[in-house]
Amino acid sequence: MKELEAMAEAEYDEMYESSYPTGAYSDTKEAFYDAIAFAEKIGLPDEAQRLRKRLQHVKDVFRHQFV
Repeated sequence: MKELEAMAEAEYDEMYESSYPTGAYSDTKEAFYDAIAFAEKIGLPDEAQRLRKRLQHVKDVFRHQFV
């Protein structure tokens, strides 16, 4: 789960570096969705909720800065 979260955060950073941020944004969301699913699967609902909040933040940032 931590690796998936780290991957999501790395892709989030890439959004700012890329001339095509939409691709990094898509990868960010996918990694967060995978991390959330894994947290739920192993019985960590608080962790899943934390990740959902972070994902929502990323979505909000993308919509305000890149669209």
